[in-house]
This record gives sequence, structure tokens and C-alpha cells, in this order.
Amino acid sequence: MLDRLWPSRRIPLALLLLGRQPARLAVALAGIAFAGILMFLQLGFRDGLFDASVVIHKRFDADLVLVSPRTMSSIAMAGFPRRRLVQVMADPAVAGITPVHWNFLLWRNPETRATRSILAVGFDPEDPLFLDPDLAEQARVLSQRGRVLFDALSRPEFGPIASWYRQGRSIDTEVAGQRVRVAGLVSIGPSFGADGNLLTSSETFLSLLPNTPPGSIELGLIRLRPGADPAEVSQRLKQRLPKDVTIFSKNGFIDFEKNYWRSSTAIGFIFTLGAGMGFVVGCVIVYQILYSDVSDHLPEYATLMAMGYPLPQLLAVVAREGLLLALFGYLPAWLIGQGLYALIRSGTQLPVSMDGPRSLLVFAMILTMCLVSALLAMRKLGDADPAEIF
Repeated sequence: MLDRLWPSRRIPLALLLLGRQPARLAVALAGIAFAGILMFLQLGFRDGLFDASVVIHKRFDADLVLVSPRTMSSIAMAGFPRRRLVQVMADPAVAGITPVHWNFLLWRNPETRATRSILAVGFDPEDPLFLDPDLAEQARVLSQRGRVLFDALSRPEFGPIASWYRQGRSIDTEVAGQRVRVAGLVSIGPSFGADGNLLTSSETFLSLLPNTPPGSIELGLIRLRPGADPAEVSQRLKQRLPKDVTIFSKNGFIDFEKNYWRSSTAIGFIFTLGAGMGFVVGCVIVYQILYSDVSDHLPEYATLMAMGYPLPQLLAVVAREGLLLALFGYLPAWLIGQGLYALIRSGTQLPVSMDGPRSLLVFAMILTMCLVSALLAMRKLGDADPAEIF
């Protein structure tokens, strides 16, 4: 099959046809690169949204996660009785638990005095929260009421907290109208749901939200003993616990959050549609280029047909032109995409990077785009009749 599409020959006819008009070739490559850049951006934003929405979820030191069945996503967490998490300890496979408070509070920028919503996560400083071992050392400062750990990767609208803290300045501000002091920095990162993050002790969290129902939490982290099967433990707990809680594995909890953004919001659909529009735009550009090329060289193609060249060989020339356009147009799209991803990361702190699967996906889309356009342009050549042309 490959030998028929790209046979060994001394005259690279497809390459010569493309290079015969450099201006037209430059326009074609620019159009393909533009379509590729558009697809890279749309898919990068979509995947960055999904990855950013579970930045904290991936850090949790947990094998199983307990949430309320009324919880839809991390931006709308519902509470459930803390005693359900205590009941989990009755299972012999459970090694430890961490009750977690989770809510959005108003943070006052200490420099501009403007307020902005920030995600506050409250937990017992003696309990493990993240897999990062450094957090256990930092969490000790939270034992003092009114102390918080600020996410250094939060958006700059919250104020120059990280730079001030590194300079040794004492940082006091207000959260939910209550005075707090920044006692340390952590590195988590913003998401589409939260522009910044704040870690507090459970005591401080409840003082910031005094109307929180007694004994209510939003998350329950469960750690199992070595060798325990999370699926088996989860099944046992589902049978023992009331229906006012839902049990996820850690990966299941991550997928639960991603599925919310993928299926319950229009954001995922919009970015996927944007990538599809880039594909369509590229198809139109490549088709116009190849159709014009076939039309301009129709007498030459007809002459070759009259000399005895079979039609499949001539159609393969157009297919090779489409393949060359895909190869030459993908490289600048990939390079520019790398630069734009770096710009997005610095401007939004979103985890957008050029990974292998996305690179292969966009290349496959560009290749399909060019080959489909070549297939459509071939109809002009297939309808050609040497007798009518001459």
C-alpha cells in the first residue's frame, strides 16, 4: 500500500508541484499551521481545565474518599455527618481517617483591600492531608488559631502574599470578615473553580464559618492498611454505612470531578467544538490549495493519462501532496503551540503542557484533514477526459 502511495522514483513529482508556486505553498502551510495552533489551544485549554480541577484531589493522602451524595463537584460541596467517618474505623482494613472542611470564603487583599473568593480547606494539623511530607511539618503552625497557609501559586489578584512572606513581612488580613495571619506558604495551584487556595486548621475554619452545622464535614479521607484491596473495602463500607454518604476510590473521586466539568458544564463541549472548527477550517484551506493545483495542471495530468499512466498513479500524486502539506504544516504548529502553552502557564498558572498524546492527536487530525482534502480534490482529476481537454 505504501509503495503504491509513495513509490521509489527519481522525480519527486508531488514535491515539485507544491514548490512550483512558493507563494501558494506558503499560504497553504500558514493555513495548516493556523488550524493546528487552534486545535492545540482548544484541546490544551480543555485538558488543562480537567487537570486543574483535580490538582488538590491528586495530592490527597487517601485510598478512599467519603462525600455527600448531594455533592456535585468541588465548587459545590455538601456536608455530611462526621460520625460516618468515625464509623469507618470499625473496619479492620482502615488504618486512619482525616475529616476535611471545604468551602469558598472571601479573602481581602491586604494591599488593595479588595475581596475575592478563595478555596479554604480545613483539617486537623495532626492528621495527614497531602502526600507531600513537607506539609506535615508546615501544618504544625496551624495549631494556633487564626493561622493559615497560603497557596503561593494563587493568582496575583489576592495580593503579593508570597513575595511579602519571603521578605519576612508579617501578613495579616481578613477571611470571611475574620482576622487571620499567613503563617506559611504551600504550592498547590489554581483551577477553573478556584483562583487560590488556603489551608487552615478545623478550629480556624469553623471560626470563619460559625454557622457550619455541628459535626458536619465535606470530605472524609480514608487510608487503608498495606495490602488491603480498596474495591473490597469500599464494597463492605457501602453495605454498612447509611445512604447519606458516597464512597469513592481516590481515582474514582478524581474521575467524578472531571466528569462534572466534562458533561455537566458547557466548557468541555465548547473547547472540543473549537478544535473541531479548526479541523474544518484546515480542510477548507487545504482543499482550495489542492483543487487549484489540480485545475492548473489538468492538461499535464491529461497528457500523462493519454501516454498510458493509470489514473491511480496520478491520484497518488495528489495524495502525496496532501501528506507533504500535513508534515510541513505540523512542525510550525507544534513549535508555536509550545510557546503559547508556556505563555498560558505563566499567565494563568494552569497545568497546560505539550504532552505526547495531544501531540499525536493533533498530528492525526492534521494528517486526516490533508488527506480528506486531497481525496475531495481528486474528483476533479478523476473526471478529467483527455479528449475534452485537448
